Amino acid sequence: MSVTVYVPRDSAALAVGADRVARRIADEAARRGLDVQLIRNGSRGLFWLEPLVEVRTERGRIAYGPVTPDDVPSLFDAGFLSGGAHALHLGPTEEIEYLKKQERLTFARMGVTDPLSLDDYRAHDGFRGLRHALTLKPEEIVQQVIDSGLRGRGGAAFPAGIKWKTVLGAQAAQKYIVCNADEGDSGTYSDRMVMEGDPFMLIEGMVIAGLATGATQGYIYTRSEYPHAIATLNEAIRLAEAAGHLGGFKLEVRKGAGSYVCGEETALLESLEGKRGIVRAKPPVPALAGLFGQPTVVNNVITLASVPIILARGASYYQDFGMGRSRGTLPIQLAGNIKRGGLVEKAFGVTLRELLYDYGGGSASGRPIKAVQVGGPLGTYLPESQWDVPLDYEAYAAIGGVLGHGGIVVHDDTADLSKLARYAMEFCAIESCGKCTPCRIGSTRGVEVIDKITLNLNGPQQVQLLRDLCDTMLHGSLCAMGGMTPYPVLSALNHFPQDFGISPVRAEPVEALRQAQGERREATSRSG
Repeated sequence: MSVTVYVPRDSAALAVGADRVARRIADEAARRGLDVQLIRNGSRGLFWLEPLVEVRTERGRIAYGPVTPDDVPSLFDAGFLSGGAHALHLGPTEEIEYLKKQERLTFARMGVTDPLSLDDYRAHDGFRGLRHALTLKPEEIVQQVIDSGLRGRGGAAFPAGIKWKTVLGAQAAQKYIVCNADEGDSGTYSDRMVMEGDPFMLIEGMVIAGLATGATQGYIYTRSEYPHAIATLNEAIRLAEAAGHLGGFKLEVRKGAGSYVCGEETALLESLEGKRGIVRAKPPVPALAGLFGQPTVVNNVITLASVPIILARGASYYQDFGMGRSRGTLPIQLAGNIKRGGLVEKAFGVTLRELLYDYGGGSASGRPIKAVQVGGPLGTYLPESQWDVPLDYEAYAAIGGVLGHGGIVVHDDTADLSKLARYAMEFCAIESCGKCTPCRIGSTRGVEVIDKITLNLNGPQQVQLLRDLCDTMLHGSLCAMGGMTPYPVLSALNHFPQDFGISPVRAEPVEALRQAQGERREATSRSG
């Protein structure tokens, strides 16, 4: 009887030898005359255990990891095809504590199915949301999304249903759905995991968005650094189209060159149109005049991937997760100096401390954790005193923080926050599109001023100059690139002044950050 063995095909697993492990399993099975069906699934997101090999048994799927090619013969000797004991034996996959405590809605199929098997997708609730959407009027689909409370998961947290309603109400012969898959934030990979591990879910979400708004053409804009995601998406689109799941909706993948600012929605649209990726002034908003001047929904991968389950199970089901105005779940990505890095999908409300220790297991170095950057390279550095704040858009805004795309980068007590603040300014100087002066010039001046502070060259005056410069960038930049670069700089300066060689001089300007955040959400969106 054939035994099914799963070896992930996700980039993170490939990077640590998943292909070599898969080949060794196939060769060893052939040598022993055993019938093994090898399925290349997506990753479960437990990256410290990759390559995570699973075997289907009568007791469910049994996990082993991390497996190297040299471990394979001993796994066969131990009877791993029937779930036998071995040093790498982890027990039933679903009982692994890291997975068991999660609330996986968007990532429910991740690592469970073959990403390119339509039969597998259908067998695990795939296209159930689309089937329901086909029975509804466009206005009813939009209302479902509004009622669910889904907000853009790219960082702006704008209500997705309101954006869809604007596009639905716009009069135009052509409308577009654009998926912002230009995942460029440090420590983030949830978009890539969806594209590589459950691409039909994203396709289904985009087709539903088209039905809801009247758009007939969609684009997935991703980066050249994601070759496996691009290949998987193109094959998934071909399969879905051939099976008739796209209806009249046309869908294409477009590859960007990796410019960070092209994650900002208007710069992305410029790039899609074949132009240099620079930010557009608003208004008009893309929902009214977006791609090629036509009404356009621009949503992040996770936003669109969350839509099928909302249509399949209803808005109230999704609404039941989360807290306050932050409804549903957030795929949180643990990275940096963390013992158990990986993806944790939880309802809004979980705390950073729970994530760092209950899931992450503390720092990888074993040293005390000093600072955590939440929300990508433009996110604030949070000291331990803020690790019990629930992950919620409003709660984080209240302390001058942002959730961004759910990326969390951990630093232990050897980190020098003055160097990280300098890096934030340097990053902005390199990645700025150059259209507005506060971002283009301010970031370069910011690097110079931080250097003078750390060299103690007229320190107090330079600190004031840095604060004034950050204030100008916060309120004067055209988009989040320049407007949020002060977040990591000011949070480092406020919470870790000793790293700059100075003593605390004044309280954190939380109100200024909060006000700027409100303006920023209205004016810009990195990913939707």
